[in-house]
Amino acid sequence: MSDAVVHVERLGKKYRLGATAQPYRTLRDSIAHLAGAPRRLQKGFRQHGSTQSFSRGRPEFWALRDVSFDVGRGEVLGVIGRNGAGKSTLLKLLSRITEPTTGRIRIKGRVASLLEVGTGFHPELTGRENVFLNGAILGMSRGEILRKFEDIVAFAEVEQFIDTQVKHFSSGMYVRLAFSVAAHLEPDILIVDEVLAVGDAGFQEKCLGIMGNASSAGRTVLFVSHNIGAIRRLCPRTVLLSSGRVVADGSTEEVVGMYVSSGLVQEGETVWVDAEAAPGNDVVRFHAVRIVSGEASTSHVSIDRDVEVQLEYWNRKPGARISCSIHLLDSVGTTVLASANFKSAMLGHDAWADQPHPIGLFRTVCVLPGNFLNEGTYRINAVLVSDIRDIQVQLDHVVSFTVHETGAMRGEYQGGWIGVVRPRLAWRTDAIGA
Repeated sequence: MSDAVVHVERLGKKYRLGATAQPYRTLRDSIAHLAGAPRRLQKGFRQHGSTQSFSRGRPEFWALRDVSFDVGRGEVLGVIGRNGAGKSTLLKLLSRITEPTTGRIRIKGRVASLLEVGTGFHPELTGRENVFLNGAILGMSRGEILRKFEDIVAFAEVEQFIDTQVKHFSSGMYVRLAFSVAAHLEPDILIVDEVLAVGDAGFQEKCLGIMGNASSAGRTVLFVSHNIGAIRRLCPRTVLLSSGRVVADGSTEEVVGMYVSSGLVQEGETVWVDAEAAPGNDVVRFHAVRIVSGEASTSHVSIDRDVEVQLEYWNRKPGARISCSIHLLDSVGTTVLASANFKSAMLGHDAWADQPHPIGLFRTVCVLPGNFLNEGTYRINAVLVSDIRDIQVQLDHVVSFTVHETGAMRGEYQGGWIGVVRPRLAWRTDAIGA
């Protein structure tokens, strides 16, 4: 692409598991390095490529391999893929946070990145002080920050707390202020990771609007998200990553269709036989996650049948208080519900809820009632927690299942019902007059 402002050619990033790939930098060195990045980028296209020096004898892991694409001026590119596909690694390479192992990146213009909540913020400084610090790191002059300060604070909706240390901010306040600083930099290229998931729906709408406006003004946006609805709305073109490689690059509708269909091919059961190799740690490890309807595990469920989500796990620490949680997502990544077997959050009785567990194998079951979910495909995130608050292990999209219409609720109406849930609700009609 002749007018590309981002050119990625055969990019690869390799790690040696257990090794430290990057040299240690002091905070002062890091800030100085980051503060100089916008000036380096303004000099025009730069070619980057390096071979990391790793200790020998450790297993290799390629987070990215042979990735190539161009992004034009004013283009909004979506980047999607399952967890571990390499999306965040790609954005860190584009943001100059880490160096590639192979290949090269050429970027033309000033870059602003929002990859993690509160990136560049110092917890002991106030919101006001962090606006000036973060703005300077991103390449804004003091005069530019002063001119935009009121707009930054108003957009972030933190006027009341701007002189409070940000260590007292909620995660939502953090991300609103961080995004606002990056957006008001008016960069040539805006790189945004999944942090928008922290904000509420109203703020997400504002963020999507500002990214759309950036494109209209000729600025380039790279947007990583699991929110397929947002990707469809904002990005005409999308790149799909899988296992560190580009498997599709084209129109968003085509790529999203491929992602949804290929990403949901798991059966209704995932089992780990070896406790030492299973996901988890010294406290708890998964043994199985499965969907059961009737007597057997399945990935296809009739709409009027109960669905059991079964989580099996080895408790490895005597006395650990293990709880289970699930997140139910629909086919476009919207979270339908979350549930856990905490005593305060469930119906019925679970004898092991909030109780110390001996060492051994346990099965915890959550029941989704029949005639609750609408027809469609759903995914499960499974979480094991200790002491109600400490997440020990989380598996995203670990199993999936499809709910099928039986026709019993349709009667003479042959169309599909809208919505994610479709419960049978009580209705009544009374004659109240002539």
